[in-house]
Amino acid sequence: MSLYAGAESIVRKLNEAGFTTYFAGGSVRDQLLDRKSKDIDIATSATPEEVQSLFPRTTDLQGKVFGVIRVIENDLVYEVATFRKDGAYQDGRRPTEVEFSNPEEDANRRDFTINGLFYDPVEKKVIDFVGGQDDLKTKTLRAIGDPEARFREDHLRLYRAIRFAAEFDFEIEELTWKKICDLSHLGGDLAPERVRDEMIKSLTGSNPLRAFDLLDRSGLFAPWIPEIAEMKGVEQPPQFHPEGDVFVHVRMMVGMLNNPDPVLALSVLLHDISKPETYSVDPDGRIRFTGHETKGARKSEDILRRLKCSNELIESVSACVANHMAFKDVPDMRVSTLKRFMARPWIETELELHRIDCTCSHGDLEIYDFLLEKIEEFSNQEIKPDPFVNGRDLISMGMKPGQEIGKVLTQLYDEQLEGKFLSRDIALQRANSLVQATYGPAA
Repeated sequence: MSLYAGAESIVRKLNEAGFTTYFAGGSVRDQLLDRKSKDIDIATSATPEEVQSLFPRTTDLQGKVFGVIRVIENDLVYEVATFRKDGAYQDGRRPTEVEFSNPEEDANRRDFTINGLFYDPVEKKVIDFVGGQDDLKTKTLRAIGDPEARFREDHLRLYRAIRFAAEFDFEIEELTWKKICDLSHLGGDLAPERVRDEMIKSLTGSNPLRAFDLLDRSGLFAPWIPEIAEMKGVEQPPQFHPEGDVFVHVRMMVGMLNNPDPVLALSVLLHDISKPETYSVDPDGRIRFTGHETKGARKSEDILRRLKCSNELIESVSACVANHMAFKDVPDMRVSTLKRFMARPWIETELELHRIDCTCSHGDLEIYDFLLEKIEEFSNQEIKPDPFVNGRDLISMGMKPGQEIGKVLTQLYDEQLEGKFLSRDIALQRANSLVQATYGPAA
């Protein structure tokens, strides 16, 4: 059974029991925009207890206090919520109490008109109490009722507005936009995990540049990543960056993204984050940012920890930031060094970061093209195979444990990567000759 068919089945069963029931919110919006929904939420006049009495498989996961029951149909999970109106919001997140109500009052408690629509799958008609259909037609994002009240109720709506406007390429209605800007400081009161999720969704969507511009212009970057604004006005050497200052450069790079993964999106956003603090000018007038990649990696880690990102995401983005200047050394690398370079866990993301970085500055893609050739050249071999020789082998040949073993193993592995021997037997012969050169023939 499809997602839609399962949802329609739930609606019909509730209708047959005498309850008014509709599809609600995002799935209705997506249907009218001819977009695919990942889930379908359902709103009904039935109370949570009445919903549970009609369906054998349900969970509430503490949602029951807000009138939400999860109904499981054919192993698909649907949220079924009782029509309600909300009481006072005291924490900028959720109401202190709710009162079960009717469809119109339920629609009017929601965030934006495009999310306040209902759909009757039995009668095949849209129920619109808030003007959401008109706003969909004019591509307008508008808060329902008083924008300030909606944003003070749930501060996350500030960031959700940015995501929706970027994702759907909608214009934010004038008063709604004014209140987003006026109340952007409230974003600092949110749990970092909630902000993180909305920012990542915005920057990994179909229009990251629009999201970037709206986050910047509204002031919503400031509570969590004030370092973004610090890049504005930081000049760069014109021979390498004719496009302008650091902020302009990063913005151009964001503009080249389309549905990127989080590692690439955040690496682009943060790769030059320490240029402001490393800015210097040589006596001859040349601008430099010495060590900005190293300091930037540390600062990126601080920012991502601030947003409670996962250790894996932090490690990956920090590595991309730390390594983004290493590409300039690629043409001079020995084969063994180059293979180590290309075997790094996030090399594909780093390579794309490098391509975008170059495209949005000097435009020279020679190193990028060189690496593509090497990828093709090395495609039929394991780029970083297991070493043929290990420390135990060297000790059995007479070497004493210590730093010298590490040096010999590094030399042997470099030679292996360079193709100087293709089997363990030949590698052991080479190892033995190095040991004898150091210690003399074994007794």
